Amino acid sequence: MPGKNIVLIGMPGAGKSTIGVLLAKTLGMSFVDTDLLIQEKEGRLLQDIIEQDGVEEFLAIEETVILQLNNVNCVIATGGSVVYSNDGVRSLKENGRLLYLKLRYNEIAQRLGNIASRGVAMGKGQKLIDLFNERVMLYEKCADRIVDCSDAGIEEVVLKIVNLVRTLD
Repeated sequence: MPGKNIVLIGMPGAGKSTIGVLLAKTLGMSFVDTDLLIQEKEGRLLQDIIEQDGVEEFLAIEETVILQLNNVNCVIATGGSVVYSNDGVRSLKENGRLLYLKLRYNEIAQRLGNIASRGVAMGKGQKLIDLFNERVMLYEKCADRIVDCSDAGIEEVVLKIVNLVRTLD
């Protein structure tokens, strides 16, 4: 898979950014976090964008940032809502493989703590379990491979992905 990007998708709290940095170091690749690119572009925190402009505008900004990526040989940690953009997913797949970091709901809920400050694209009144159920189907549909991260430490997940990447074309 030389030159191809490794694109990490999954729920907020799944570890995309943390795992992405370690994976990039392990494989000698660059690392990009699309949430940080959004914050840099907008000059605001994700949560501020969502609160001030609304979820739909946030998703439009996210899609624009994704479509402007032109990275190669890079690990890309995406925001959890990237799967709402068909064009964004298509663009990421053009030069990369999408790996879904799958965790059980209880692990996501435990990791997220105070979700209100994390910049998660949720509708007003939407509960985390509803968001989880809505997105799991999208992650599975978009993913080239699923990486089961439940009950696994960070290093174990990185090793799983390294071994998986070696089997990809």
